[in-house]
Amino acid sequence: MLSLNLNPFPTLSTGRLLLRQITTADVNKIFELRSNKAVMEFINRPLAETTADALQLIKIIIDNINISEGITWAISIQNDSTLIGTIGFWKIDTENHRAEIGYLLHPNHQQKGIMQEALSAVLNYGFTQMQLHSVEANINPANEASRKLLEKNKFIQEGYFKENFYYKGSFLDSAIYSLLTTVQ
Repeated sequence: MLSLNLNPFPTLSTGRLLLRQITTADVNKIFELRSNKAVMEFINRPLAETTADALQLIKIIIDNINISEGITWAISIQNDSTLIGTIGFWKIDTENHRAEIGYLLHPNHQQKGIMQEALSAVLNYGFTQMQLHSVEANINPANEASRKLLEKNKFIQEGYFKENFYYKGSFLDSAIYSLLTTVQ
């Protein structure tokens, strides 16, 4: 079984990005992401309606870090702490050394390789520091950009579930992708 301690928070740095802890100061940017129909198109969760909704999400993110059940980073550009997206592990299964990854990026920053850079850093941290054995991604099959990102990073589609998720009066499909560690 994994024994995780996510405190102090692990800040990650790449060539262009700083992946840092999300704080209540990010409430307006989280609201901007979670209330944006384009950003949330394939995320089957209700749109944030108020900054209070965003603040509640931030509280959940912070609580999950404090109890080592999830970790979410704010994606920002080096030398500019403005949150432009999020990426993290949730549903951490310590018994099976597995976690699910999720990510969002503001449309103004898409198609620039930012999520590729963030994903590489977070996967590296997950496999080397957290000692995960596998990482799962559960995506809406219509999300072509996410599918391409996962496949570029050697995730393999392991499952396709027909109408396994009920949201807003409809049954939706899910595609499950997985990546096993290469760290030995």
